[in-house]
Amino acid sequence: MIFGKYINKYYIKYLWVLLLGIAALFMVDSVQLIVPELYRITVNGIMYGETEVNGVLKTFDMDVLLDNVCLPLLFVILTLVIGRFAWRICFFGSAIKMETDLRSTMFDHCKELSQEYYNENKVGGLMSLFTNDLETVQDCFGGGVLMAADAAMLGVLSIIKMARMNIWLTLFALIPMVFLGAVGTVVGKTMTKRWDSRQEAFSRLSDFSQESFSGISVIKAFVRETRELMAFARLNRENEDANVSFVRASVLLNILVTLFVESVICIIFGYGGYLVYTGVFNVGLLIEFAGYFTSVIWPIMAIAELIDMRSRGKASLKRITELIEADISVKDRDDVVDPGELKGEIEFRDLTFTYPGMNAPSLHNVSFKINAGESVGVIGKTGSGKTTIADLILRQYNVGDGMIFIDGHDINTIPIKVIRKYTAYVPQDNFLFSDTIENNIAFAVDDFTEDEVKQAAQYAGVAGDIEEFPEKYKTILGERGVTVSGGQKQRISIARALMKDASMIIMDDAVSAVDTKTEEQILEALHTVRSGKTTMMIAHRVSTVEDMDKIIYVEDGTVTAVGTHEELYETCEAYRKTVELQRLEEERKGDINA
Repeated sequence: MIFGKYINKYYIKYLWVLLLGIAALFMVDSVQLIVPELYRITVNGIMYGETEVNGVLKTFDMDVLLDNVCLPLLFVILTLVIGRFAWRICFFGSAIKMETDLRSTMFDHCKELSQEYYNENKVGGLMSLFTNDLETVQDCFGGGVLMAADAAMLGVLSIIKMARMNIWLTLFALIPMVFLGAVGTVVGKTMTKRWDSRQEAFSRLSDFSQESFSGISVIKAFVRETRELMAFARLNRENEDANVSFVRASVLLNILVTLFVESVICIIFGYGGYLVYTGVFNVGLLIEFAGYFTSVIWPIMAIAELIDMRSRGKASLKRITELIEADISVKDRDDVVDPGELKGEIEFRDLTFTYPGMNAPSLHNVSFKINAGESVGVIGKTGSGKTTIADLILRQYNVGDGMIFIDGHDINTIPIKVIRKYTAYVPQDNFLFSDTIENNIAFAVDDFTEDEVKQAAQYAGVAGDIEEFPEKYKTILGERGVTVSGGQKQRISIARALMKDASMIIMDDAVSAVDTKTEEQILEALHTVRSGKTTMMIAHRVSTVEDMDKIIYVEDGTVTAVGTHEELYETCEAYRKTVELQRLEEERKGDINA
């Protein structure tokens, strides 16, 4: 069995089922111990021509064989079949329910964890928790209760029957078991550490595999298959070494169990044979005693397996517990108040922000205001802090009080779900799900019509592309949208954001992968459909933002200028330089094309 903060409640929740399983197990164990008595009756009857049945000495004939051996044996077999089916349903069924419930708890917590956690923990390692570790805990829950209960009941019942036959032979037989318990405890601690190392090695292997599969096109493009194969081989060897190390400890435990069991068998037949020689036992009684000890062997093996299983379970449960107890760093405070519908006024007041784990601030002394309904462009060099501004508005990270306001409310006093409810977002990576194009576009809404999806796709300039697919809007996209081009992926992401029809929309470099003509069409559609609603467009190209109501120029983590395109061109030297460089680049492209 395995115990822990997040698993103990399931023993209570499924207590009646487990008790029913234990009752079925007790019935099986009790009936199973009838078999050694049948051995005695048969052996003594064959050897001596008569045998003792229920304290009465009877001549061994066909009637005695049928009535006192065959019929009871049929009863034993029938009871074993029914009982074993019953306890399997009870123990393993409750274990599967526990696994399902615990997996839901883990997933629910993962949904609440902040971006900071996923920056530090890779997908492959997290998936190993939901597969290997959870499966190990499930085995320990169902199998652990089974082995613990079976070892206790069958072992006690067998020892009682052995003791009634001969106390000294029983004591001699149990002496090696004391040493087995001591050795098993020491070996079990070692196995816990080695299983933990094994799971860590498997997580690293899973992380590498997941990244390699996701980036397979890049690996092929740069002809780096050999290097990746060598790196995988190294991690695979580490995983193999960790597994072999654990198996060695497990095999050592099994060898010790076998050694002690065989030593007891030697004691039984050695001292038991002496008892037969002196007349204390007859052959049938010795066979009966050996039969009881044979029943004790399983509890002994179960204890060894329980030590092995518990070692694995403790390590896996520890890793699962660490996930469930991982701190949700970005969460609502106790004093949050739902302000109702947000209109989209955004204000930064002297904000300075440093990413967790970093030393230098990414943004410092940032101040600007976006009025509700305005279209605003955010432009600057790569790494200047544009995406950080978007992340902070979406509450991906914590900021201090009095730094960001939405509709005049401090962002820390507004529930996170409310902020995100009224905000649509087009991220840089344009993540798409392995689902139909229609469901990807309608991801943010529960009820939608086909016309609404098509309208959003039309605004995003991707409707024509979708119509060319054989299944059109029912086309299933590959993992992360690999079956469509970068430009199509961007435009589907834009359609998804427009479909939400939120008060605020943040588009982070959302048209970088489309040509200028398509960009103009998208911006024109945005101007129409987003009229009166706040739109923030983060971009590198001046052409993307020059017609916005205002432009925010970011440089080295600081907002250096805010105004219209004309105002910034006249007053901000860095912005003017950016405009002129991009114009020169466009002219050169035009000359080349000509």
